[in-house]
Amino acid sequence: MNQKFPGAILVASVALACAVPGAVPAQASMPAAAGATTTTTTVTTTTPRLLGGQMPTTLAPAATPGSGIDRAGMDANVRPQDDLFANMNGSWVRNTEIPPDKSAWGAFLQLRDRTDRQVKGLLESLPATRPAAGSDARKLDDFYRSYLDEATIDKTGLAPVVPSLADVDSVADVRALLALMGHWQGVVRGPLVVDADPDFIDPTTYVASWRQGGLGLPDRDYYLKDDERFAKARSAYATYLARLFALSGDAQASGHADQVMALEKKIAQAQWPRDQMRDPKKAYNPKTPAQLAALAPGLDWATFARQAQLPVDATVVVHQPTYVTALAGLLVSEPLPVWRLYLKARRLDTDADVLPAAFRDASYAFHDVAIAGLKQPLPRWQSAVLATNGALGEATGQLYVAQVFPPAYRARAQALVANLMKAYSNSIDGLAWMSPATKAAAHEKLSKYTVKIGYPDAWRDYSALAIHAGDALGNADRAAAFDYRRNIVRIGGKVDRTEWHMTPQTINAYYNPSGNEIVFPAAILQPPFFDVNADDAVNYGAIGAVIGHEISHGFDDQGSQFDGDGKLRNWWTDDDRKAFDAVTGRLVAQYAGYQPLPGKNLNGKLTLGENIADLSGLQIAYKAWKIALAGQPSPVIDGLTGEQRFFYGFAQVWRTKTRDERALQLLTIDPHSPGRFRADGAAINADAFHDAFDTKAGDGMWKAPQDRIRLW
Repeated sequence: MNQKFPGAILVASVALACAVPGAVPAQASMPAAAGATTTTTTVTTTTPRLLGGQMPTTLAPAATPGSGIDRAGMDANVRPQDDLFANMNGSWVRNTEIPPDKSAWGAFLQLRDRTDRQVKGLLESLPATRPAAGSDARKLDDFYRSYLDEATIDKTGLAPVVPSLADVDSVADVRALLALMGHWQGVVRGPLVVDADPDFIDPTTYVASWRQGGLGLPDRDYYLKDDERFAKARSAYATYLARLFALSGDAQASGHADQVMALEKKIAQAQWPRDQMRDPKKAYNPKTPAQLAALAPGLDWATFARQAQLPVDATVVVHQPTYVTALAGLLVSEPLPVWRLYLKARRLDTDADVLPAAFRDASYAFHDVAIAGLKQPLPRWQSAVLATNGALGEATGQLYVAQVFPPAYRARAQALVANLMKAYSNSIDGLAWMSPATKAAAHEKLSKYTVKIGYPDAWRDYSALAIHAGDALGNADRAAAFDYRRNIVRIGGKVDRTEWHMTPQTINAYYNPSGNEIVFPAAILQPPFFDVNADDAVNYGAIGAVIGHEISHGFDDQGSQFDGDGKLRNWWTDDDRKAFDAVTGRLVAQYAGYQPLPGKNLNGKLTLGENIADLSGLQIAYKAWKIALAGQPSPVIDGLTGEQRFFYGFAQVWRTKTRDERALQLLTIDPHSPGRFRADGAAINADAFHDAFDTKAGDGMWKAPQDRIRLW
């Protein structure tokens, strides 16, 4: 989960990147972003056309809509009353092999793969348009082709990072160490992450923030827990570090790798567990420069802040204050040569994909094989698409929506959202456990939701970003520097409420508590989530539940602490909050009982917010579908009632298979439950599911009415 935007339907991936111009250290080599500010430019797109075919002449459902259900993927040997997920997806799971270059496969990932191929086609068509120098199209073309050009990357060798490694060697004291960590912010992943976020108390203003980071393994648990699967990952990481050092010319590579491992374990011991970072009140710790000095005495935080381009007098929100104190101690107590080794490892790991083949191979063996379980590398073109999306995401997105996303899809999605919002409002009125005062506040918050669908109305301006043909690593660093600079200069200024934190080509959606907004990128508004040729029942079960999921994040255990203006403020009575906590405690227990891997149960506290959103989103989507029916009966299609198709549509989008290595990683870091438990865990609490399939005591999905968990 990205801590800034906890309400993503899948794992959010909001890129944070930065770099610093300036004087410390003397040999500073990281690129400075050109220009002090970034603006948005309103762009009128051409009439969209679909890749590989004409744009539909109408976006209304077909005269005789299909069921929208993939019957071939179902397993007739499993009853929906016993396991909805297995009944809907069992044959698909049994007969589908995860592609060797993927760590998982399923509805989300198939759609992501298809979208990447669409973007690939767009990028590879750019040379034929002869884009002008300096244009976004030229930058996209140069970035993408430079990343693809492994021959030039191999020929260039280590030259692009030699100055950075020299910067590390020049670090002679703790002050210089802090300066380099500040200077490298975001371009190189360090132990303290600087960002600019809306202030929790004044969400109209950007404030500086610091968060924990800098581990080479996915999470602190990989360093601290005895599970043999974690031990195997630690061994692979030590091998990877040694390989990075050896390839950079280090004659003591193995011993130096052990020293970095030992340091990172100490960093991990100081970090907060993920389930403890879910409370925004605990994460909101504004500190003046003087208070920072008291929090971490004896260190020159002013130098760090200057090199991170923070205003000299900035108040900083420290999200994990005990970690910052512990890190300050480690900066002094751990030998400076070990810190230099750590920084070299982070630098080489960050850009391994745009270093010579031996580095790419080492990165693949660790990140993709040992951690994610891949059997072969991701195609270079797909890695290039992902990198281009990260660097110039809205420039790519502008091409994408012009070619792939008909504007009328927005209207269709807006109609769905309107019915979901109406259903949510009606549901609040019917809550037996909530007092009238809190209901009124909940209605006020709901009325202030902002809905963003498809793509931004104003596109990001990349004119200050320099991209050069044949310079893959430099392009990656300059893009990271540009994005950080674009963000960090806003500290103290007014929040841009028009900004999007996902690109249109992202298969995801999110709720932003500080903006009180729900956002649905264009790419998720296609089958199996949204099918214009399918009956409404399956669309409400699929994209309707996604919309309901995001609406519900405003009322989950985190989002419910923010009001309709995005301010961290308690709008609940004490009794209502206690009632809410009692219900959510039951949900924690339900999901903590699921065991996706042998001996590895779900973390019910870490996944609570997403489980609340799945549960509430499904139930609200069902009510919205009933509103859309306007009292008319839903037809039987392919032998399935509308009610059954609704739940099948929901279960179908959670169709997935995951390699064990990736499953372990997700169980450790991901606030979302695995797909099987998202489908069954929400449906088992829905009265409408039990009615649709006539469940009875003794069925695998049976849950007595009095035991079903109902929130919104």
